[in-house]
Amino acid sequence: MEIKELMKTFRQDGLVERITVRPERRANVVELNNVEAAAGLGLQGDRYKGRGGVRQVTLIQAEHLSAVASILGVESIDFTLTRRNILVSGINLLSLKDKDFRLGEAVLRYSGDCHPCSRMEEAFGPGAYNAMRGHGGITAKVIQSGRISVGDRLTPIVTEDTEVKSQD
Repeated sequence: MEIKELMKTFRQDGLVERITVRPERRANVVELNNVEAAAGLGLQGDRYKGRGGVRQVTLIQAEHLSAVASILGVESIDFTLTRRNILVSGINLLSLKDKDFRLGEAVLRYSGDCHPCSRMEEAFGPGAYNAMRGHGGITAKVIQSGRISVGDRLTPIVTEDTEVKSQD
């Protein structure tokens, strides 16, 4: 099988574990059971909503939280301190590069890597910036409005150009 085909094959969909928004800069995140995603704008109640650009939604893998905790030498880290909007498990978020994906009722498009910032040192202590490198998740743009809820699936979208094979 060619690499091009392998990049279209997913073992399973992802699962939305948690959702947060941050109403303003440096404010604590607010955890939600569901949120409305607005096309071209972002998540309702999040400070980035309406700014346009590529950072309308941030996602991070639950599996990476364990990796970061291990690198920091601690048992676990608090997802809310990562300042990401959506915690997802069961799918490699980097495999969504150049792809659209359904998240609940909304459709998002991978727009880049979500690199850590200096706030990681404040949240998790010395060395956290480097611990988060490569584990910070992704950014996405909202292509189609819709509600995203805890428990929803993250499903890569099947198109003629990029036939995605999910093998549940």
